[in-house]
Amino acid sequence: MELLIEVSGCIRCVYDEQISLASLGEVTIQRGSHVEPTTEGNWIADLTPVDGPVLGPFSERSQAIAAEVRWLQRYWLLSNRQE
Repeated sequence: MELLIEVSGCIRCVYDEQISLASLGEVTIQRGSHVEPTTEGNWIADLTPVDGPVLGPFSERSQAIAAEVRWLQRYWLLSNRQE
């Protein structure tokens, strides 16, 4: 789990349950994406809540989740620094 600590002291991350975020202070959680099934039985990762693309289709949900996390870490977390 990557934690991005901003100059302001705010900590941003892609949510994970590896650590209790509440132990770091007040927590605000916002949805970054939706992993959803398609009518064909595949899976997509819809990143439009953070102005991203729709990834997929993937044959397994776990593949869609892995792609979602990679995209969020690369294009959302690291590109939206609040310095």
